Amino acid sequence: MRPYWRGHISFGLVTFPVKLYTATEEKDVRFRLLHSECLNPIKNQRYCPFHERVKGKFVTVTDEELERIPLDANHSVNIAGFVELPEIDPLYYEHSYYVAPDEGGSKAFVLLRDALKEVNRVAVGQVVIREKEYPVALRPYEGAMVMATLHYADEVRALSGLEELPVEVKVHPNERKMALQLVENLAMEFQIAEFKDEYREKVLELIKAKAEGQAVEAPKAAAPGKVIDLMEALRRSVEMAQGGRKAAAAGRASAPRRAAAGGMHERPK
Repeated sequence: MRPYWRGHISFGLVTFPVKLYTATEEKDVRFRLLHSECLNPIKNQRYCPFHERVKGKFVTVTDEELERIPLDANHSVNIAGFVELPEIDPLYYEHSYYVAPDEGGSKAFVLLRDALKEVNRVAVGQVVIREKEYPVALRPYEGAMVMATLHYADEVRALSGLEELPVEVKVHPNERKMALQLVENLAMEFQIAEFKDEYREKVLELIKAKAEGQAVEAPKAAAPGKVIDLMEALRRSVEMAQGGRKAAAAGRASAPRRAAAGGMHERPK
């Protein structure tokens, strides 16, 4: 991978060089809206029928005017302090980058990485990347570190703008008990590799088939589920979860026995 950005990390009087690498990539299937007759891309414009012209107003800004605005573009991640990870709500995370030491920065890199890991804290600060200033969070990740750019407070919309909140309903103790039981039965370790974007895969299959001139039949829509009350839904969900856990446990328990039994068979002479 090629570095996305080169600079320094500064905390206290310590400064060391680092390189950033993009840690994630989008794999969405992107479409453009085409006119059905000529298949040319459709443009979205604001048009005034009275004046018969496209509406729009631009304010021109020159490079010189932008350069006069003070910006701390010294290619340095300036750490302001260290916080506990749960203090940063995931809502604030934007983009993630792998952080690796640049030439001459290995020792300070390891010291900061290991110190953050030992005290279980995250470094927070600010950095300018490509003419934009970001708040950032820096944390250990395996043998490296990850720096995540964060949204500013005024970029996160307030919940007060939702008319449906706060929600005020009465929950029966039995419903609460069943909900807790369901959560406990579905407890698991997070393994992101277990999740697949099946919709994207089907879209790619559709595109490939159409590109090859194959006839494509639309799949039948699933029948709507039968409406049942909340308590009945919770009860059935708990039963399904318990059944799934028992089946998984039985499979794990029988695997060693099958292996042992298989080892007792003599090979035919």
